[in-house]
Amino acid sequence: MSVRAWARVAGAGLMFAVLVWRLGTGPFVDGLRSVDAGALAAGAGIALLTTVCYGWRWKIVARGLGVDLPLPAAVAAYYRSVFINVTVPGGIVGDVHRGIRHGRDVSDVGRALRSVAWERVAGQIVQVVLTVVVLLVLPSPVRSFMPLVAIAVVAAVVGIALMARARPAGARSAGARLLGGAAGDIRDGLLARRAWPGIAVLSVLVVGGHAATFLIAARTAGTTAPLARILPLALLVIAAMALPNVAGWGPREGVAAWVFGAAGLGAGPGVATAVVYGVMTFAGSLPGAALLVVAWCRRTRPPGRTRSQLRKRPARA
Repeated sequence: MSVRAWARVAGAGLMFAVLVWRLGTGPFVDGLRSVDAGALAAGAGIALLTTVCYGWRWKIVARGLGVDLPLPAAVAAYYRSVFINVTVPGGIVGDVHRGIRHGRDVSDVGRALRSVAWERVAGQIVQVVLTVVVLLVLPSPVRSFMPLVAIAVVAAVVGIALMARARPAGARSAGARLLGGAAGDIRDGLLARRAWPGIAVLSVLVVGGHAATFLIAARTAGTTAPLARILPLALLVIAAMALPNVAGWGPREGVAAWVFGAAGLGAGPGVATAVVYGVMTFAGSLPGAALLVVAWCRRTRPPGRTRSQLRKRPARA
């Protein structure tokens, strides 16, 4: 395991240690005990919808970069990716896996990995914009900082749009070639007229699915606060999941404890909600485990005789 991976594990472990030291094990146990069949079924159903949106978004970006793939294959690959991400430390191992497998299928691993990276970037941008809008409108512990954050986000989006227009010419250095390649990817994969509307709508649906899962988790954990009070907290916790974590755990529980406590709902219920959310997410990713097993069986199964070989009979002497 690399130094970065060990640091990620250590950071998540320290986060849990601090939470247990300050709150005890009660919120974790309460979260696990409150999970019921209804919450698991809701998690699986929402995960199906969000995974289809994920796969569709990836297909759009990949098509723009010239490595298109069928929607069923994209959804299946994304299911496998999500399961790996929620079970293996790192948070991006599943994305690397689907990028490499797709790249081998189309004989262009580099372009396929770029399609995965840009698809994730596009989703993060839409998520950040939605989160900032909601936090500007609804009360939250960070509302006073949001005007400055909004200015920074607008500047970043404008910067990306300007970078997409960059067309370095002449004798180019390695940096110029890198900038030109990134600009071309953004133009063709993200900002093309046939791409960006679908990417935006699908990303909004994905964020809505995650927020709905968190709201169900909050109700399952016993939080009865109004929707308008929980939604900003949900988006803050979901944003924290982009931080280095161990299979999704660590920053999510820490930020949930902080924002719930700052909002007057209690740090304990925040941790319990995050635990329920984690279990629901894991349940929703289980089809990916089945798809991984099927793919492994296909790779390890010895090749059998084809139908034409079966039809052929050895000549009698």
